[in-house]
Amino acid sequence: MSEQNTKVAEPRPDATADHSEPKANPVQNFLRGPAGRNVGLVIALALLFVVGAVTSGDRFLNPENMLTILRYASIIGVVSVGVTFVITAGGIDLSVGSVLGLTSVVASLTSVQLAATQSSWILMVIVALAVGAFAGLVNGLVVAYGNVVSFIATLAMLVGARGLAELISGRSTQIVTNRDFSQIMRSDVLGIPILVWIFVVVAVAGWFLLNRTTFGRRTIAIGGNLEAARLAGIKVKRHQVYLYVLAGLTAGIGGVMMLGRTTAGTSTHGLLLELEVIAAVVVGGTLLIGGRGTIMGTVLGVLIFSTLVNVFTQNNLDTSIQALVRGLILVVAVLLQQRFATRGKTRRAKPKPVKV
Repeated sequence: MSEQNTKVAEPRPDATADHSEPKANPVQNFLRGPAGRNVGLVIALALLFVVGAVTSGDRFLNPENMLTILRYASIIGVVSVGVTFVITAGGIDLSVGSVLGLTSVVASLTSVQLAATQSSWILMVIVALAVGAFAGLVNGLVVAYGNVVSFIATLAMLVGARGLAELISGRSTQIVTNRDFSQIMRSDVLGIPILVWIFVVVAVAGWFLLNRTTFGRRTIAIGGNLEAARLAGIKVKRHQVYLYVLAGLTAGIGGVMMLGRTTAGTSTHGLLLELEVIAAVVVGGTLLIGGRGTIMGTVLGVLIFSTLVNVFTQNNLDTSIQALVRGLILVVAVLLQQRFATRGKTRRAKPKPVKV
């Protein structure tokens, strides 16, 4: 008996079947995008204003109190812009608070102020920016070419810069005696403090640099996939150095602003500032793992924390409660980031069905 080989016909795909992924709801697409995330931050900020108005009334809504919130946010905000770039590229900078303190000490040295009096108050600004940029350069070289993890490298700078500031100042407060500098830094433009205007200018410049230039695109690419960025021709190490110099530069600007606000340079300026900065950047929507950064989100994050501090102060709440609430907000923000990042990876990794 001969064996008969019969071919079993394979089922033909149903031409009418739709194998494409279900289209996402337009509202969901909006909420997943940067505009949607910023809307959430705006709502959170608005709720804080409602709480402040209900609990403190006219004291909170007073225009002078609004300016107080902006003044408090301005220094943290300027430093946060620089740190946003570093975190977007997948790094971290723990040294910005200590670098700010060091810049304020060096710029307020008697010799520097004397030279500024004989020439121009701008010399104090240049010295502060140069010190901040140099500290950032050291961080960048150690991280990029020394292959030291950014956490460790900037932690070393945090300790070193603070110690150097104490040595230079002799652990004493140095009063700013240059009247031109003090008058300029304490002046108002259109009724708004110059410190706030500096924050606005730095934020706008940071937004443009991150979103409208090749520098910003390279920063995001390095944070998304460092090896792929290197293979694409980006000089990763050199770019990383630039990022830390930028963070140091913004810390230097923050040091100048702190000098203008307090009229004193001291090694205690910027103490634990790095924690507030990183918290504002993360709450604003910049991914800690890198690959996504938002200057607008950072600005909103800074305003949320500064408003929160003001609400607590207006209601005479304990500083320990303030720290606890801010810590909880940061933890929730990181957990949400991890959840959305995991969803995004799963969605990208899911193979699309092939139409026959």
